[in-house]
Amino acid sequence: MNSNEITPEDYINQLPEDRKTVITKLNALILKYMPKGLEAGMSYGMLAYYVPKSIYPAGYHCKPFPPLPFINLASQKNFVALYHSGMYAKKELYDWFVSEYPKHSKFKLDMGKSCVRFKKIDAIPYDLIEQLLGKMSVEEWIGIYETTIKK
Repeated sequence: MNSNEITPEDYINQLPEDRKTVITKLNALILKYMPKGLEAGMSYGMLAYYVPKSIYPAGYHCKPFPPLPFINLASQKNFVALYHSGMYAKKELYDWFVSEYPKHSKFKLDMGKSCVRFKKIDAIPYDLIEQLLGKMSVEEWIGIYETTIKK
């Protein structure tokens, strides 16, 4: 589901009840455990947790106006999606997540480079996501972004 809503609250409130519950829980988890320095809002029609321009004025290389994205959360048609740019940019973090996932879920991991798709919303491994949120600081993300992605 792509949303044109302007606030995270509006985005969550327009969801069906089952998705609203899951997205609310994931949003609260992310807000509690996300790296210090990130801000929350909306971006690309999703809940967004990004490096604000006050910390990284250059913004995102594709479109310098928005702040540097780091984590996104969305309710899609057939799944809930969690995007974590650190897993895309740092192979060790991606490998850690892939190896840890089976310890936290009995279901097969459905994942792209940075997107984890949760089709069984009653089996989301919240404890693993909490651990993931503590694996990369804003400073590390900016450093990786500048040296590997923004070329």
